[in-house]
Amino acid sequence: MSEPAKLPDLPCFCASYRRATRVLSQLYDEAIRPTGLRGTQFTLLQALDLTGEIAQGALGEVLAIDSTTLTRTLRIMLRERWIAERRGADRRERLISLTKRGRDRFNHALPFWKRAQDQLRARLGEATWRESFKLTGELASLAAHQGGNS
Repeated sequence: MSEPAKLPDLPCFCASYRRATRVLSQLYDEAIRPTGLRGTQFTLLQALDLTGEIAQGALGEVLAIDSTTLTRTLRIMLRERWIAERRGADRRERLISLTKRGRDRFNHALPFWKRAQDQLRARLGEATWRESFKLTGELASLAAHQGGNS
């Protein structure tokens, strides 16, 4: 198998990561397309599978998704009955959880996602895979907690 052509380096770190996230999103979207899910929906189902019931605000923080984008995607998922919501002790708080239908949908998509994940892992190699996870976690934490200020 021939190596793909290398994309040109971009001078901006942010632009380079944004490009990487776009092509990775396309790769995963294509992998799970047969399930009828989009990558954003799969990510939310996966997060809810990991966290159990969680406040919408906390879910947004975990995934670093702004409230408007999160609300829009959750609305679709509620309509499809993949998730349930209930009010917390504070009536403003919305608690989100997977429904059986949502868990079934997630479990159906999991092998498609896993295949894409395994293929990418194999192409990168184990050391680069682990280092990439470490780096992206560190970058997300740094940016989320410090923003653009030093």
